[in-house]
Amino acid sequence: MPYPTSANASTPQGAAEPYVGRFAPSPTGPLHFGSLVSALASYAHARKAGGRWRVRMENLDPPREEPGADDAILRSLEAHGLHWDGEVLHQSDRLDAYAQTLDELQRQGLAYPCRCTRKDIHALGGVYDGRCRNRVIEPTEPHAWRLKLYDVPEGCPEPADPYTWHDLFQGPQTLSLRRDVGDPIIKRKDGLFAYQLAVVVDDIHQGITHIIRGADLLPVSAGQVASFALLGGQTPAFGHVPVALNERDQKLSKQHHAPALDPDRAGANLWHALHFLRQNPPGELLAATPEALLDWTREHWRNDLVRGMQARAPEAILNPDDARSSDTAQRMPHE
Repeated sequence: MPYPTSANASTPQGAAEPYVGRFAPSPTGPLHFGSLVSALASYAHARKAGGRWRVRMENLDPPREEPGADDAILRSLEAHGLHWDGEVLHQSDRLDAYAQTLDELQRQGLAYPCRCTRKDIHALGGVYDGRCRNRVIEPTEPHAWRLKLYDVPEGCPEPADPYTWHDLFQGPQTLSLRRDVGDPIIKRKDGLFAYQLAVVVDDIHQGITHIIRGADLLPVSAGQVASFALLGGQTPAFGHVPVALNERDQKLSKQHHAPALDPDRAGANLWHALHFLRQNPPGELLAATPEALLDWTREHWRNDLVRGMQARAPEAILNPDDARSSDTAQRMPHE
């Protein structure tokens, strides 16, 4: 059952091609600071443009999901004033759409079965070389399905290779689909649809025009752009913001025991996220409400200040018990 439409949702300000952004977490645990950075950046970018901001729950991997995490994430977004537009889309409700897309890709000769293991891919250096494209694989053999990104069948749009694009925050990017990316898995051996298929199908379905997310996903962008072309969709603009790290310089994540955000400190959490994104929020707003922080953000957000691939999360986030003293120390703006 979909989560209800968020209160205080804004409407687009009218444009030839309305801006539609999105935040798409996986419900593997509660919202943490790294996720908040991505959510706030995508929200601020959308609202600054007078656009719509949607939330999608990427719940296609039940073994990794935590019961109740989807609702907990949505409640945390609400507590931080990040109100979305429309209903939340759950990927678990979209399985028929993914199956239909896979059927069409198979019909066009763009999808093929692959029996390779992770060990095989590791031996190749981590980039799949398409070796199963010309293999005969029996239906009874365990196999995944992959999408051809290069040397595609006649009549299908051939993605540029190497592919060059301009990231909104990281600048010019170039990746070879053949050497750097490889054909992605779109349906796993265990029968679950893969992220690389679902995310593109849903971005097309929701009319997403801008994708703002963590820089750890920058390497998969070229493959996703090629997938948009192969599926007949309009390619969104991409922007990748720095990834927040813990004290061991590991990405903040459930795997690395990232602490859940304290909703009672929502204003301070937003202030630290803005500071992390180099937006230089005034020190006096550290004790402000989420609404006041977001009002300031909508007026003062600057894309050109966001830079870098990763950075250490603030001490007030990594060690919330020491938050009060850390808050005082971090009121100085970036140089």
